[in-house]
Amino acid sequence: VSRLECIGESFEMDLTLDINSEIYPVEVNKKYTVVIASTLNVDGSPMPTGGYVTPPKGTLLDKYDYVMYGKVFKVVPDKGINMKVLIYASFGGLLMCLKGDQRNLKGIDADSRIYLLMRQANSKS
Repeated sequence: VSRLECIGESFEMDLTLDINSEIYPVEVNKKYTVVIASTLNVDGSPMPTGGYVTPPKGTLLDKYDYVMYGKVFKVVPDKGINMKVLIYASFGGLLMCLKGDQRNLKGIDADSRIYLLMRQANSKS
């Protein structure tokens, strides 16, 4: 397991993320694309519930190399006037802390189930 400290380029966000580096090794100073989604369906429709379902082809899984499914366990407004929020999630014990502008993180609430998808930047676009 490795803990990554990341700084966003598209949005001003800071990400601390644990990943299983045995199955997805990352390189220092390489750029990665990270997406947080509530579903793997490209059209945004919800995923089926009620146990494990093998996702069909044509989902976000096809565009990313590393995917985790987890639960947001805490959302905390950052102290200060900058309207930032801290989002804490667990992916089976692998932890994430995401800090960013609350306008960019709307819809991510405590107890939300989320997917974290990752790939090296400029691959499989």
